[in-house]
Amino acid sequence: MPEPHPDPDRAWVIAARNGDALAFEQLYRRHHRRIYALCLRLSGGKGQAEDHTQEVFVRAWQKLAQYRGEAQFASWLHRLAINLVLDQQRRQRWWHKLVPLSEQPEPQAAGPEDHGIDPLLPSLPTRPRQVFVLFAIEGYSHKEVGQLLGISEGASKAHYHRARQQLKEMLQ
Repeated sequence: MPEPHPDPDRAWVIAARNGDALAFEQLYRRHHRRIYALCLRLSGGKGQAEDHTQEVFVRAWQKLAQYRGEAQFASWLHRLAINLVLDQQRRQRWWHKLVPLSEQPEPQAAGPEDHGIDPLLPSLPTRPRQVFVLFAIEGYSHKEVGQLLGISEGASKAHYHRARQQLKEMLQ
């Protein structure tokens, strides 16, 4: 059985677990752009994405002892970010109903991972945007998306189809 790919962050994680703040800073430097891009796509707003990114790394520092190393650190951090953003959105769902889309902040370009449709994502309703980002951009299966969002696999497919249709209309 082939061994899993070694985790390039392993040494930094071990040092950070032992209280080395500089090692954790290295982890932050390696991963903050991708985490920010993910938070931006899921939340649809620059300020929210900045807040979520900061909170992800605060929680990562607090939960580092819980990281078992079964997956690469980047995957663990990625999942932590998704869970945090989705949890925040569940708790603050009322805000999205009160603030019209036209008044929500525009996202900035996410950098090298920009897929050309990022500026359009904030225009999508929350659930279709979440499904689209997780399925089309992040590569999760519809089953995994359903589990993350607490919806059925069929609902994930329906939201994805809706998001694609809306994006297609925006692009025309």
